[in-house]
Amino acid sequence: MMEVYTVTVVTGSKEYAGTKNFIYVTLVGEEGESERTMLDNVGLDFNRGSVGQYKVNSPSPLGTVLLVRLEKQKFFVDDNWFCSYVTVEPPAGGKLLTFPCYRWLVGDVVMELREGTAKLQKDDLLPVLQNHRKSELQERQEAYRWVTWVPGLPRCIDAPTEADLPPDVRFDNQKKSDFEHSLQFALVELSLKKLAVKFGTSWDDLEDFKRIFLKLKSPVAEYCMDHWQDDNFFGYQILNGSNPRMIQRCERLPDKFPVTAAMVQSSMSAQTNLDKELKAGNIYLLDYAIMDGIPANKVKGQPQYVAAPLCLLYRNPDGELLPIAIQLGQTPGLDTPIFLPTDPQLAWLLAKIWVRHAEFQVFELLSHLLRTHLVVEVICVATQRQLPAVHPIYKLLTPHLRYTLEINCRGRTQLISEDGILKQVTSTGGEGMVLLAQREYKLLTYRSLQPRYDFVDRGVTQLPNYFYRDHALMLWDAIHKFVSDMVQLFYKCDREVQEDLELQAWLRDIVQEGFAELPDFGLASELKTLDELSTLLAVIIFTCSAQHAATNNGQFDWCAWVPNTPCSMRQPPPMNKDAVTMETIMTSLPDVSQSCVQMAITWHLGRAQPDAVSHLHSLLSPPVPLGKYIEEYFTEKQAVEVIGSFKVELLKIETNILSQNKGLALKYLYLLPSTIENSITI
Repeated sequence: MMEVYTVTVVTGSKEYAGTKNFIYVTLVGEEGESERTMLDNVGLDFNRGSVGQYKVNSPSPLGTVLLVRLEKQKFFVDDNWFCSYVTVEPPAGGKLLTFPCYRWLVGDVVMELREGTAKLQKDDLLPVLQNHRKSELQERQEAYRWVTWVPGLPRCIDAPTEADLPPDVRFDNQKKSDFEHSLQFALVELSLKKLAVKFGTSWDDLEDFKRIFLKLKSPVAEYCMDHWQDDNFFGYQILNGSNPRMIQRCERLPDKFPVTAAMVQSSMSAQTNLDKELKAGNIYLLDYAIMDGIPANKVKGQPQYVAAPLCLLYRNPDGELLPIAIQLGQTPGLDTPIFLPTDPQLAWLLAKIWVRHAEFQVFELLSHLLRTHLVVEVICVATQRQLPAVHPIYKLLTPHLRYTLEINCRGRTQLISEDGILKQVTSTGGEGMVLLAQREYKLLTYRSLQPRYDFVDRGVTQLPNYFYRDHALMLWDAIHKFVSDMVQLFYKCDREVQEDLELQAWLRDIVQEGFAELPDFGLASELKTLDELSTLLAVIIFTCSAQHAATNNGQFDWCAWVPNTPCSMRQPPPMNKDAVTMETIMTSLPDVSQSCVQMAITWHLGRAQPDAVSHLHSLLSPPVPLGKYIEEYFTEKQAVEVIGSFKVELLKIETNILSQNKGLALKYLYLLPSTIENSITI
């Protein structure tokens, strides 16, 4: 007797998701296969966002349906198809089964989908399911290959350009249009207003920077423009700007920074002194030793300059963090004076500008690019190579790895390549940029990617007004609880973690392939406990969501007013405090063209995604905030409930952060959950 199954096929809503090609389906069950059925309802099937329902016959009962086999064949013109998911309703009202897809079918292709229940390798006892796992991974390992982009950096996907990536990790058309048009929009906005100035020349005075500070601005950037010379604002940025991970407690002054108590006494009250404040834990240090000896770039043949500053900061009784001494090199001497707040005003201002210039290089290349983008790319590649789609850890991580491979490929070809944008404007472009990243990579540790350890190791757990720290810890705890609850749904004990061969292969790929040149990274090549797995997953999700937001989303705010965080310096560090003039400052700061590009690129990268530019608005798809899962990889009730609890916790954090910001003249909202993207997409 013929068995009739009801099959529903959902086509994705993204642009160009639909197809006019032939689509066939076959149901594979425990006891056999259905008829191969062409899906056709008078030619209206598989349009973008369509939901089609079909009857599929089987000459005999299939038992439990294990796989849905989809086939796409060309009809006149080959066009790709994005299938979201398929549902199967067995005869006589059996349990509805969901088969997630969320993949592109490209060319004449056959794809088999697993039912949505997450399964470990040990749970698949049937040969057909075991073979499906193996064949899927073999196919992915051919498509996702490791390559060394630059020796001494994390390995990456073997794709010279974004066009060489597998289609499933490419931008959708809306995202591509937004990305490619937004930078051009910013450059046009700036250039239209520059008709009265000559590119390649210096600005006449600080007020001239307002000429490019017209339409592309933000409330924080405007506040920055008004307060950038204030010492307390300088300290605030160290805590809550785009590079909030640099500051460390200073218990003893390094020999290379010979600040005396007399030098800084004027920054303190008569009742205290430097030694007392060191012992009390109120002295902090910024040390840019990593910049020492980095070769400087040339921009259009003109030399740029690099320094490796040291900056001492004091937490005063009012809770303000103030710079009290700056040295613009790692070797003290007559040519490397120590600048103080009591020095001539312009000399002190220029010293602070040099520190902020070092901040630009460190946050853009190290805190942002290396410690989020490149670290997460290792996870992306290993996850595709070693975890089948039915694996619970694949399902958990996939939404947090969305678009990262393409944005990194574009970064390598357009931003940080030998002829990329950063080479054209920054002091460390080219050779210096690579050397700087290689130095930081040698120092990178798994421990430093865990925020609680990071704050303890830097001695900053008690600093007041450190909003980045407070919000990061709230998010870390929520993410760790979320992944721990999810892990415990699928692993009942430590032994099950140890015996998951796919999971262990995934970790080995991360450690031995992705971080192959980093033997002291501190992540073992074997997972032994549930807690080790949960912590690793928390590090991954925190890094590609909260940590990326902290270093990326504010870069326009802090860099739009170019003197505050200049991308380059065109004169060497001053050696004579009394010789610093306004002309010295203006000829040191980025020129007109560098300033325009700095504003454009930081707006392009740091703006809210996607930007609601009117002429692009119709093309845009909304960003996916942390905790929102638009693609439903988990179908189990318990897993869905865990996700729901995570969303509730994020709402509590949102409310808490908004409450903390009430009444603040300068709000810290970079770690507001609703503004954090689920993955690195920019």
